[in-house]
Amino acid sequence: MMMALKKYSFLLLLLFFIFFHFYCFPIIPCAKASADIILIDPGHGGHDLGAIAKLNITAKSSPKKTTITILEKDLSLRLALLLREELQEKFTVYLTRLDDRYVSLEDRSSLADKVKATLFISLHFNSTADHTAQGIETYYLDNHQDKAVKKVEAIENAEISGTSPIVNHILIDLAIKMTTRASKDLAMLVHQASVSKIHQDKYPIKDRGYKPGLLYVLALSKRPGILIEGGFMSNSKELERIHSDSYLKSYAKGIAVGVKKFFEKKPPVLGGRGGAEKKKH
Repeated sequence: MMMALKKYSFLLLLLFFIFFHFYCFPIIPCAKASADIILIDPGHGGHDLGAIAKLNITAKSSPKKTTITILEKDLSLRLALLLREELQEKFTVYLTRLDDRYVSLEDRSSLADKVKATLFISLHFNSTADHTAQGIETYYLDNHQDKAVKKVEAIENAEISGTSPIVNHILIDLAIKMTTRASKDLAMLVHQASVSKIHQDKYPIKDRGYKPGLLYVLALSKRPGILIEGGFMSNSKELERIHSDSYLKSYAKGIAVGVKKFFEKKPPVLGGRGGAEKKKH
């Protein structure tokens, strides 16, 4: 009787540990121990679906076309898991979520402090009323006057729109001063490496460039970071491409190359203050 009770208690304790570890802490480290810590943020999740699109596919078992629904939250998680595979050999890698759950912008960003992330990389996919729009773009935190970028900001910042505008402006101004220099370098290197790798793998993707944007998830993270828009789900041809495993793997490899080049060029100061500046004599 006592043996059975001990065994039952052990199983309950084990189940509690598994539940507590995986449900309460989605940011499981997946890497060798490294001083350089990267937090990958798969955009959206749970009730926050992100962009929604329909894709016509031909099933292997039937010549007939089938329409499936593609959600941005799923694409961003797929890309995040592939990126983790590419980075974890060299860096300590965390994810803000490992499955389909909702994580607020504030929680995503506070995780960067908890794990003492060196870099923050947020992954998204684009959508617009113009079904001819196509291509990939990479954002870093800074001021700008670009009307097209403001449309992206309106979508990605929607969750935080109810908070105080004054607080938001103060937060962004402080974050810009802390991170912009390093974030711009990171955006340039990641974007160039991604475009190069995708083209090398024979995908005809349009290069929309790397550009500044006032994105709260980057401001809240308070460290060098980028937000990637990996293609337009609203473009049916591009949607078919970005839904494929081979394209996402190619993209993940390109992002990883850019991240590695960034650290080789100028390792950032932990906490994201843009790297050490040269002293003027």
